[in-house]
Amino acid sequence: MAASELYTKFARVWIPDPEEVWKSAELLKDYKPGDKVLLLHLEEGKDLEYRLDPKTKELPHLRNPDILVGENDLTALSYLHEPAVLHNLRVRFIDSKLIYTYCGIVLVAINPYEQLPIYGEDIINAYSGQNMGDMDPHIFAVAEEAYKQMARDERNQSIIVSGESGAGKTVSAKYAMRYFATVSGSASEANVEEKVLASNPIMESIGNAKTTRNDNSSRFGKYIEIGFDKRYRIIGANMRTYLLEKSRVVFQAEEERNYHIFYQLCASAKLPEFKMLRLGNANNFHYTNQGGSPVIEGVDDTKEMAHTRQACTLLGISESYQMGIFRILAGILHLGNVAFISRDSDSCTIPPKHEPLSIFSDLMGVDYEEMCHWLCHRKLATTTETYIKPISKLQATNARDALAKHIYAKLFSWIVDHVNQALHSAVKQHSFIGVLDIYGFETFEINSFEQFCINYANEKLQQQFNMHVFKLEQEEYMKEQIPWTLIDFYDNQPCINLIESKLGILDLLDEECKMPKGTDDTWAQKLYNTHLNKCALFEKPRLSNKAFIIQHFADKVEYQCEGFLEKNKDTVFEEQIKVLKSSKFKMLPELFQDDEKAISPTSATSSGRTPLTRIPAKPTKGRPGQTAKEHKKTVGHQFRNSLHLLMETLNATTPHYVRCIKPNDFKFPFTFDEKRAVQQLRACGVLETIRISAAGFPSRWTYQEFFSRYRVLMKQKDVLSDRKQTCKNVLEKLILDKDKYQFGKTKIFFRAGQVAYLEKLRADKLRAACIRIQKTIRGWLLRKKYLRMRKAAITVQRYVRGYQARCYTKFLRRTKAATIIQKYWRMYIVRRRYKIRRSATIVLQSYLRGYLARNRYRKMLREHKAVIIQKWVRGWLARTHYKRSMHAIIYLQCCFRRMMAKRELKKLKIEARSVERYKKLHIGMENKIMQLQRKVDEQNKDYKCLMEKLTNLEGIYNSETEKLRSDLERLQLSEEEAKIATGRVLSLQEEIAKLRKDLEQTQSEKKSIEECADRYKQETEQLVSDLKEENTLLKQEKEALNHLIVEQAKEMTETMEKKLVEETKQLELDLNDERLRYQNLLNEFSRLEERYDDLKEEMTLMGNVPKPGHKRTDSTHSSNESEYTFSSEIAETEDIPLRTEEPSEKKVPLDMSLFLKLQKRVTELEQEKQVMQDELDRKEEQMLRSKAKEEERPQIRGAELEYESLKRQELESENKKLKNELNELRKALSEKSAPEVTAPGAPAYRVLMEQLTSVSEELDVRKEEVLILRSQLVSQKEAIQPKNTMTDSTILLEDVQKMKDKGEIAQAYIGLKETNRLLESQLQSQKRSHENEAEALRGEIQSLKEENNRQQQLLAQNLQLPPEARIEASLQHEITRLTNENLYFEELYADDPKKYQSYRISLYKRMIDLMEQLEKQDKTVRKLKKQLKVFAKKIGELEVGQMENISPGQIIDEPIRPVNIPRKEKDFQGMLEYKKEDEQKLVKNLILELKPRGVAVNLIPGLPAYILFMCVRHADYLNDDQKVRSLLTSTINSIKKVLKKRGDDFETVSFWLSNTCRFLHCLKQYSGEEGFMKHNTSRQNEHCLTNFDLAEYRQVLSDLAIQIYQQLVRVLENILQPMIVSGMLEHETIQGVSGVKPTGLRKRTSSIADEGTYTLDSILRQLNSFHSVLCQHGMDPELIKQVVKQMFYIVGAVTLNNLLLRKDMCSWSKGMQIRYNVSQLEEWLRDKNLMTSGAKETLEPLIQAAQLLQVKKKTDDDAEAICSMCSALTTAQIVKVLNLYTPVNEFEERVSVSFIRTIQMRLRDRKDSPQLLMDAKHIFPVTFPFNPSSLALETIQIPASLGLGFISRV
Repeated sequence: MAASELYTKFARVWIPDPEEVWKSAELLKDYKPGDKVLLLHLEEGKDLEYRLDPKTKELPHLRNPDILVGENDLTALSYLHEPAVLHNLRVRFIDSKLIYTYCGIVLVAINPYEQLPIYGEDIINAYSGQNMGDMDPHIFAVAEEAYKQMARDERNQSIIVSGESGAGKTVSAKYAMRYFATVSGSASEANVEEKVLASNPIMESIGNAKTTRNDNSSRFGKYIEIGFDKRYRIIGANMRTYLLEKSRVVFQAEEERNYHIFYQLCASAKLPEFKMLRLGNANNFHYTNQGGSPVIEGVDDTKEMAHTRQACTLLGISESYQMGIFRILAGILHLGNVAFISRDSDSCTIPPKHEPLSIFSDLMGVDYEEMCHWLCHRKLATTTETYIKPISKLQATNARDALAKHIYAKLFSWIVDHVNQALHSAVKQHSFIGVLDIYGFETFEINSFEQFCINYANEKLQQQFNMHVFKLEQEEYMKEQIPWTLIDFYDNQPCINLIESKLGILDLLDEECKMPKGTDDTWAQKLYNTHLNKCALFEKPRLSNKAFIIQHFADKVEYQCEGFLEKNKDTVFEEQIKVLKSSKFKMLPELFQDDEKAISPTSATSSGRTPLTRIPAKPTKGRPGQTAKEHKKTVGHQFRNSLHLLMETLNATTPHYVRCIKPNDFKFPFTFDEKRAVQQLRACGVLETIRISAAGFPSRWTYQEFFSRYRVLMKQKDVLSDRKQTCKNVLEKLILDKDKYQFGKTKIFFRAGQVAYLEKLRADKLRAACIRIQKTIRGWLLRKKYLRMRKAAITVQRYVRGYQARCYTKFLRRTKAATIIQKYWRMYIVRRRYKIRRSATIVLQSYLRGYLARNRYRKMLREHKAVIIQKWVRGWLARTHYKRSMHAIIYLQCCFRRMMAKRELKKLKIEARSVERYKKLHIGMENKIMQLQRKVDEQNKDYKCLMEKLTNLEGIYNSETEKLRSDLERLQLSEEEAKIATGRVLSLQEEIAKLRKDLEQTQSEKKSIEECADRYKQETEQLVSDLKEENTLLKQEKEALNHLIVEQAKEMTETMEKKLVEETKQLELDLNDERLRYQNLLNEFSRLEERYDDLKEEMTLMGNVPKPGHKRTDSTHSSNESEYTFSSEIAETEDIPLRTEEPSEKKVPLDMSLFLKLQKRVTELEQEKQVMQDELDRKEEQMLRSKAKEEERPQIRGAELEYESLKRQELESENKKLKNELNELRKALSEKSAPEVTAPGAPAYRVLMEQLTSVSEELDVRKEEVLILRSQLVSQKEAIQPKNTMTDSTILLEDVQKMKDKGEIAQAYIGLKETNRLLESQLQSQKRSHENEAEALRGEIQSLKEENNRQQQLLAQNLQLPPEARIEASLQHEITRLTNENLYFEELYADDPKKYQSYRISLYKRMIDLMEQLEKQDKTVRKLKKQLKVFAKKIGELEVGQMENISPGQIIDEPIRPVNIPRKEKDFQGMLEYKKEDEQKLVKNLILELKPRGVAVNLIPGLPAYILFMCVRHADYLNDDQKVRSLLTSTINSIKKVLKKRGDDFETVSFWLSNTCRFLHCLKQYSGEEGFMKHNTSRQNEHCLTNFDLAEYRQVLSDLAIQIYQQLVRVLENILQPMIVSGMLEHETIQGVSGVKPTGLRKRTSSIADEGTYTLDSILRQLNSFHSVLCQHGMDPELIKQVVKQMFYIVGAVTLNNLLLRKDMCSWSKGMQIRYNVSQLEEWLRDKNLMTSGAKETLEPLIQAAQLLQVKKKTDDDAEAICSMCSALTTAQIVKVLNLYTPVNEFEERVSVSFIRTIQMRLRDRKDSPQLLMDAKHIFPVTFPFNPSSLALETIQIPASLGLGFISRV
């Protein structure tokens, strides 16, 4: 088919784009030949007219189908071109987060700039042993391929890692080396693989630095050869380095750093050991502060320094040498701070006592003055004289920097030399794998000598790569017998010739360096003259005469000639070197010892990189005459030689290529820059690989794969039995151009684009089929829908019409009924209205009439009361007016008189104060006196008269006064009466008013009361209604609460059950973890034991000289010795003489006593631990009970009394029953037996009855005694505080915690000596405590014996008493005894309450013991009663028979006649006897030379175990300790020897696992322990061991069984491993569900069932084989379940791990295949009745992964369903499956990135393991449940085929 025919409408193409490099578009119409424009529709929605090139008329590149996008191998793409490669890489990197992709033989690794969990040991184990194409691309796959080819082809391998700075070359090389170290291990105990990995931190610290592109950029190239021995285990390594960038030591660009080691030193300057270096901050040194970026984000230089020192120590660099290295490095830093001062233009000097130089001199141990002199001067030597010339400041600075670079280069080579010495191995190297970590193609704005050397090296590597790719293509075509046509590919040999040939660039450079006056300009002119216009690859820039351009394979590069000569010469002043060589610091001269070597490993460029070759471990001496000549070799010459050596090495190996790509320049995680990626893809040769592949037949299919994929394009008649011919016939019809494909022997080869065409045909065919199916199904669905709708419409119509008729009838009925109802209702309404009005009228009339009458009465009453009030008021007003008038008159008189008196007084006062008045008075004083005398006389006379008159008047007055007084009294009385009357009136008025007020108040109160009553009534009614409602609500709440309580109880019950289940599961998990840890230790012990045996055999082979004769060696020696090696110091001391006696002819067979003692001690400690745990649990229960009792203490008394009364009643009822039964028994005996017959037996019956009576009485006494003691015990318990219990419990808790911490006793196999001492000390302390307790118990036993004797005496006395008095006497005696004992101990411990308390506690313990004895006596009595009944019945029957047949005389007088006794057959005891000397023969025939197949088929299962046990039984019967020990030890060692010899045979391992378990079960079944004898017959119980307790050997056999089980699992794994992936994943069990997609050059294992491939049926057949073998060998069913569970776990884990690492397997159809395969496995479990084994649960992660592949993955609901469904998968596994999901057909869709992020957000709170893969090596802990055998030992027959005729049955 023509390519132009593919450019049809809707075809997708790639067009160039300046921003995105390539952009996708879709054709809007078909392309026709001759069209100049293509109408395209871009993805962003724009339309575009794309014009074709008129000259080439090249059509744009076609885009691959979506199902091919994201392929693991780029060569699997149908269209192989640059945009397809770029798009595939981007989809894998951005969408699927996959950083590795194959491109033919190249692994493309894109740096994610993020830590990914894909480098763990689980991933290494998953890739180990896998074919390269079977798994997803990975650096581990490349490493595994190299390792496998080295082992298979016995050819050395190389892994070439290249790329730009920051692309991840160093990390990739590091992971490859880690893979080799993990997979191969080391051949010695020196941990070489750790040393190989430890070299990385050292080399990174001294050779890596921060650049603008990479924080940890390797500034040198290295080639590490990892050496392997004949077993392909690492024995050593060797490192070669190339082009160290010395210029970085003295100069760093902006945002860059010097080498890491300098900053690590500065960060650690404060450490005590670094004080002498006098370092500080990195910013203080010129050599570390130029970049301005001394700190790397996220990197701690102090910690890195510790890692570097640790790695140095691991590689054997001593502390002194390490400090020497640090001194030199510190000296370089201080040297950089040395400053120069110009004296003139041609000379300079250093300031006096310059501190940096003095520190440098002190650190280097050189003379300060001498160093100062030669830093500012140089020596010029001629043939006759020597001149010392000063140099300028610039020259001095350059010389200083050159010296620093030279010292660093020498130190670098010295460290590399010592690393190689540490990695060197004395063992001869058989093969090696080289890892080349080298710089990629470089081009900058200014390119100098370094870039020239780097690009030269890349040209050589690219040439080698192109030749290798071409060679592989040719080999593939030759192998398939395809006609070979020469493929044109780019050959860069002309470019290499331009550089390295005669008169090439390097040759001219060396020649110019030899010229005395050679300069960069003259060299440039020579280049122009020699190559310009003569070589097409060499060009001259237009605007420069000091540069040249070379056309490299990747790009054109312009080099600046400035500095080329100086860098090539590598000039360092010799005088400065001599000063350093004369240093007192011993290490410094060592660095310059190899300066005169012919090929210096560290010859350095003055400013550039150092080419290094292989560094020998020891320096070799050269000829003196050769030194000067060889020393003049230039850097370019040395680099060319080392590069030739490297190419020779690579050409002698099989190369594997890793191309590292830097996705962006900003170190953003998972960000893809298309422009940068394309540049690197072009530079690293990936696109060249694609071009070579595309030039031939890039797409290749096997015939079976092609048939399976494109079966849909064939018709039934085209399908033939011959698949090859079928494919040929179909292809001839589908593709007419036969040049587009070729038929090989096993494959079909297609040209580029043909697979896409076939995919298009396939998709069209499937689409047409889908359309036809859709058409038919849609028609059928719509027809079905129409019929359903028609039927529904008819039904609806019928029901609607019926409904309408019913509604109309109902309407008529309702209308008539409404008319009748209206008539009666209207009548009722009118009548009720009339009645209401009439009753209202009558009520109104009655109320109105009553109202009028009441008003009239009130009016009359008011008038009457008004008259009375007026009368009293008017009288009161008149009196009030009179009184007021009188009061006013009197008041006026008083006021007037007071006024007149005041006037008179005023006049008198005035007169008295006047002088004239006094004068008048004085003048007429005498006259006045005389007048006054006369007046006095006259007045006396008047006085007398007046006195007489007064006397008369007094008499009259008195009489009148008396009369007036009587009148006054009368008037006063009348007035008082009036006042009283007036008061009474007023009081009456007040009373009336009060009464009125009371009446009004009463009325108002009445109204208020009535209102309150009404309100109260209403409130009461409301309250009642509220209460009713509240009651209803309360009832509802009560019901709700009851319901809630029931639900809570259920929830609590469920919660408790869940917690119990969870705790049980957790305990089971903890138990399984402990069991797994113990079994892992056993596995490690067995591995070390085998290692010891191997080493011992090797030592024997190496040390023993073969001598004539045969020396016999005990077969058990090695095993025993290994056991003793890990036992104790005593074992070691015993082992020494045994080893010295190895050459002797006879050796004493070793037993396992010490090992058994140790195991016994471990068992005892575990038992003690268990006892302590039980004691702790018991104490905690007691504590909880005591707390509960404290809370319930008020209720205890009543409960105790009730309990005592009930118990007493119960005991009395039991006593009565016993007495009644005894009486009935006596009566029955007396009635049945005749006196004459029973006379001889009467005393015996009497004695029996008396004993039984006494026992019953004693039982009653004990019961009463126990009741009394129990009451005392309950009363005393209240006084005891639970403090001791608390403290004891806490102490025990701590002890148990310690014991848990010491629960790792199983690790005693590693450090058993120390553990043994600790155990012995604990044993001694416990022994002493046990002895003390034993002494106390002996004393107590003695006292109890005395007490028992006394009680027996009392019992004998009580038996003589009548029955009624016995109980009373016993109780009285016991009460007296207890009272005396209590009084005695109270007096004894009166001063010490603690002892008294301990005594009371011991008393309680005795009470508890008495209770237990009581229960035992109860059991004994019941048993005796039953026996008594049986005996009585039998005796009665016998006596009745004798009465009928025999007379008494015959019984007495008949003589005894002799009887003939027949001889019985010999009764075998189930034992086998053998002689001591036949033991080795027994072991040899029964174990070492036994063929399991014959025994399993012809004999009973477990026969060897039965035979061995019967031999042990006989030794036990003989009480022969030595024989038992010897037989068991020989048996165990022989089984180990058989398993070591034939450990890969499943039948052998299964057979001995079954027999070991049977032997273990026999030791348990016949041990005599009650727990193991429950299922035994009485005969089997007679066969129990009598003399020896073999519990210790049971533990040894259990450990042996565990080891055998683990070996069985490993054998199963080795057998199943090759089948699982092919059968579970690759094989199409359901044919046609999944189509095979195109593979690439990395051919994966075919998924079609060819001959020799495994299918699911193969796995099922193998499982059947395993199961039948296990059943034939008689293995325990529980053990078979555990084996099956382990097998299914292996199947599930391996399948899931491969699914997670294979993108091609993550599809919807593959999920269906997996689920079908899992269902077949489940069906197998059902057929074998193994569904309860837990095997199905181990497949749950695989089942969920398959479901995840099939469920819908679009919406948030889908995400929620996935999160709830995938509970057995971790978050990492879910995200990985979603990322890997790949559609097989175009109808499927990829999972969007947003959906995956949604899943991650929903699962972010899930706490699960970050590990991606399941641990396929995990072994579940095994248990051996006890399974007793029903086989009788005496019935076992020994077949003659076993050759055991020397043993005999006993």
